[in-house]
Amino acid sequence: MLSPAELAALRQDYSQRGLRRSDLDPDPIQQFNAWLHEAVDRQLLEPNGMTVASVDAVGQPWTRTVLLKICDDRGFTFFTNYEGAKGQHFAANPRAALTFWWNALERQVNVTGTIEKTSREESAAYFHSRPESSQIGAWASGQSEVIAHREQLEKQFADALAKYGGAEIPLPPHWGGYRVIPQTIEFWQGRRSRLHDRLRYTRQPDGAWKIERLSP
Repeated sequence: MLSPAELAALRQDYSQRGLRRSDLDPDPIQQFNAWLHEAVDRQLLEPNGMTVASVDAVGQPWTRTVLLKICDDRGFTFFTNYEGAKGQHFAANPRAALTFWWNALERQVNVTGTIEKTSREESAAYFHSRPESSQIGAWASGQSEVIAHREQLEKQFADALAKYGGAEIPLPPHWGGYRVIPQTIEFWQGRRSRLHDRLRYTRQPDGAWKIERLSP
């Protein structure tokens, strides 16, 4: 176990580059995709991994990491089980926050906004692009449900494979996409002496984006 002094001593002085207002694309989605492509080019592990935050019925925040699958003018889209914990949270409070952390690039992107389900057609198109084992897993797992042991999950998978394997697997009614429609998108670039660069886009009533620099 690390001591408090050892934990306090863990720090990194970031020095790769800066981020100026003039560097930014006027469109934050284009700016995000430029950063994402750079993370992919650097061969970072799962550069599309993002932390998703939701809030439950008693106001308790929850986070988990999922994979971004679509990023376009509509927002940030991922796919999951609608009956899991986050699905229940979103049904009651359709707001979310996202964080992307690219350690090797000393970069972070934070997103806040509202959340909506994708169409069944869009969900089906992505579902059928997945490996068969992942499609079977969507039928086998009652996400967030308590199970007695690992063997129970493996049996559910075997049963689903026996039922659906070898043919086109139908899209489960409880599975599909969520799209986060951004209200703010903040780009963070690490700098020396903790004087980090933070530039935030905020969507305006007319749909335009206002860009502001934030103190670190």
